[in-house]
Amino acid sequence: MKNKFLFALMCFCTALGFSQSTNYAITGTVTDKDAGIPLEYATVTVTDANDAQDVEGGITDMDGNFRVEVPQGSYTIKIEYISFQPIILNKTINGDLNLGTVQLEFAASDLDEVTVVAETTTVDIRLDKKIYNIGKDLTTAGGTVSDALNNVPSVSVDVEGSISLRGNENVRILINGKPSAIAGYGSTDVLRQLPADAIERVEVITSPSARYDAEGTAGILNIILRKEKTLGFNGSINGSLGNPDLASISANLNLRTEKFNIFNTTGYRYSSSPGNGYFDTRYNTTDEITPTYERIIEDRDIQRLNRGFNTNLGLEYYLDDQSSITGTVFYRNGNDVDETTNLTQSFNNSSRVLETSRIERQKEKDDRYQFSLNYINRFNDEGHQLTADLQYATSEETQNTFINEDITFDSENTDPIIAERLLSIEKQDEYLIQADYVLPFGEGAQFEAGYRGNFENEITDYRVNQEQIANSNNFVQNDTLTNVFDYTENVNAVYTQLGSKFGDFSVLAGLRLENTQLKGKIGSALTEAELQDIYGFEINTDFDNNYLGLFPTLNVTYELNERENITLGYNRRINRPRGWFLNPFPDRSSRNNVFQGNPNLQPAFANAYDLGYLKRWDKLTLTSSVYFQRETESFEVVEEIIELQGQGSNTNGNTVIRSIPVNLSSNERIGAELGLLYNPAKWLRLNGSFNFFQFNTEGFFNDVDYSAKNTSYFARFSSKVSLPWSIDWQTNAFYRGAAQNAQSDTDGILSVDMALSKDLFDEKATISMNVSDLFNGRKRSQITTNDLFTRDSQFQWRQRQINLSFVYRFNQRKNDRQNNRKSPVNDDDNEGDYQS
Repeated sequence: MKNKFLFALMCFCTALGFSQSTNYAITGTVTDKDAGIPLEYATVTVTDANDAQDVEGGITDMDGNFRVEVPQGSYTIKIEYISFQPIILNKTINGDLNLGTVQLEFAASDLDEVTVVAETTTVDIRLDKKIYNIGKDLTTAGGTVSDALNNVPSVSVDVEGSISLRGNENVRILINGKPSAIAGYGSTDVLRQLPADAIERVEVITSPSARYDAEGTAGILNIILRKEKTLGFNGSINGSLGNPDLASISANLNLRTEKFNIFNTTGYRYSSSPGNGYFDTRYNTTDEITPTYERIIEDRDIQRLNRGFNTNLGLEYYLDDQSSITGTVFYRNGNDVDETTNLTQSFNNSSRVLETSRIERQKEKDDRYQFSLNYINRFNDEGHQLTADLQYATSEETQNTFINEDITFDSENTDPIIAERLLSIEKQDEYLIQADYVLPFGEGAQFEAGYRGNFENEITDYRVNQEQIANSNNFVQNDTLTNVFDYTENVNAVYTQLGSKFGDFSVLAGLRLENTQLKGKIGSALTEAELQDIYGFEINTDFDNNYLGLFPTLNVTYELNERENITLGYNRRINRPRGWFLNPFPDRSSRNNVFQGNPNLQPAFANAYDLGYLKRWDKLTLTSSVYFQRETESFEVVEEIIELQGQGSNTNGNTVIRSIPVNLSSNERIGAELGLLYNPAKWLRLNGSFNFFQFNTEGFFNDVDYSAKNTSYFARFSSKVSLPWSIDWQTNAFYRGAAQNAQSDTDGILSVDMALSKDLFDEKATISMNVSDLFNGRKRSQITTNDLFTRDSQFQWRQRQINLSFVYRFNQRKNDRQNNRKSPVNDDDNEGDYQS
């Protein structure tokens, strides 16, 4: 949560005589020296040098700002934050005093140890979220944003690139606090193309406040992109080469003056990602269905060629000391080619009767633009401020697919399998309007209110042309498959929240009201009745659903001492179906296994509770939590056998396995997680986490009981060793335990990444080599069993990857992350920067 808590002025006032004197303001900004980010709720204590019992004090707001008023005199000023080394200053006050930017360091034994800690992922606990500074993670050098996310505790990325939080894939992904085309409109495809070094930090928000969208029952991942704060021109250039084929180059550039800040991240990435799949399905004969074949084996070889260019250019202009306006433009161009070869063998009576070779070649072009404008005005130094955002994003994705299947063995005189040409054009437009207002009042209290409007339209034009048997050079459009799906999602939301600090308690309570409109129109040559006959359930080709929901939130922190606290969170969330979950026309990637959307899908709602505990020692940080969530009308993808009619000769009358999302009655999830950051010596840093979860699903679909209980876990371990000659060695290991649902059992997955790096040219450059998935074990092995079929399958999205990377930094050093000067908006004329 981007808390905008008022720093509580005058926490404890005992000198009544002060009110008779002229008071002077002591102001400043407190930041994390290593991460360069503001520290909210840092404590500022001012003690009279002649009478230690007379104390004034306050805490910092979300931007790290503080203000304390005292009369003329000599004072001791102490600035502290949990697990950081405090700063103590002795000052004589005879006028307003601006301490500038006060930078706190982690409470390590010496500065060298703090420096090396900053190179790895570190955690900062806030009222409602954990902030992971990505640091210099060697194993993601040359990698993507998805690779970096897979190293963040509580987060896992599966073999297909799907991102989950605490084992739940319904996670909302934001970029710099807002929905963004960079995140792919809910898809993770773009995140698999953007370079990992574009990330500054990741905020894991498991108990979002009312300020955030209610979307995402698992919570929110907020990805903060890099933006340098150092005066002058500086930046870095990063290049990588790898096997399987990979070549990438990216640059992070920044030009900062007293009046403006220009920042840019630009990169190009070329990669080849071979994958594979194996599916062995045995069908059962029932009273309703007699399968065409008793057994079908599919062996898939997947070759992907990805070429992507992206750039993000921004200008921040400081209107005055209190306000600024920022404009950014993001552009991405993708040009990909995928080829899947599917060798299929069909059996009856234990004998092979048919063998085919199916080749699917797909060319995909993708253009995405995003334009955003941000305005911020701080009315005073006490936290009174207004922010406003406008954002427009548009994209067009074109897929041209040619599918050809040859019969290589046939003992039953099977009809010829016709070739297909598919064309899919997907256009998306999204508008965002947002305003947030913060008003401090009283002692230690803050009121906040805001509005957000999200308006998204997605049009998918899908055309299927099939070969004429009499003339193989002539393709005719299949009207039963060709369709246009026009999908609109409009969300209007208002919220208010109130926060305050009562002694050792910090409380933030809020309420969000959201109105959701989901509209869909299916353009097809088929009527609703004909669609129902083909797909087996009622289909509304023109729907307009409206939902009005209240979403309360509550977050409480109790500080046991400077290094120990307890947090409690509650929030209500919503899971809205995306467009591809609603489109009823099945995909064409296989004749035997298809995915089909469900236009009758309704939103799911969840209530979540979270209890956390944090404890810090000199060299060890422990984070832990237990959580419970109950979701109603939860989504579940079920598999069933159907006979598709009217789909052309490729599937006409064939029994196929259909995967379709449906609303089940409920899903209860309970879990616990534990994280450890341990730095026993300058040369050794250790990081481990363990997440255990269990969910219980109940519900029926088509008179089939899909109730199931699943218990699983995942564990992560990372070590970084500093060797002689400025060489670092890092190893990351991840294991996801076996899992079950109503139909499938999935084996555990072990993945190990390893990297070596060496600094060059007085730490201005670094060369590194890393191996992703060292043992090539990132494969999903699964057994699916029900009354209709049994299927053994194995799928691997990407094979082992070896990368060699080189980064060169100019006008900045490896660990030079602190600000030379805060922006005028965040700081008045500085008297000086203080460091511990």
